[in-house]
Amino acid sequence: MYKPEQLLIFTTCPDADIACRIATALVEAKLAACVQIGQAVESIYEWDNNICQSHEVPMQIKCMTTDYPAIEQLVITMHPYEVPEFIATPIIGGFGPYLQWIKDNSPS
Repeated sequence: MYKPEQLLIFTTCPDADIACRIATALVEAKLAACVQIGQAVESIYEWDNNICQSHEVPMQIKCMTTDYPAIEQLVITMHPYEVPEFIATPIIGGFGPYLQWIKDNSPS
């Protein structure tokens, strides 16, 4: 059975400064090969029985599956939300040299 080596992790931050701090920490720690920080999006969600609306900055983290626990811990520690979005999906295919680049730049 195929076991994906790389993950794509999605999270959001309340602003670009926090997203940049988290992204930099992940890359400096060699936990992520690349973190993309997107343009602000509008999120509508329920929290504490209230419908909320806020601007958030999306992030995509490219990393190795084996680094997931350390990445989750770092993000949760640095993140200001009580329950931040943190969703990982396996990368089951892609351009071979790019997938190798992820592996080379986020050694486990």
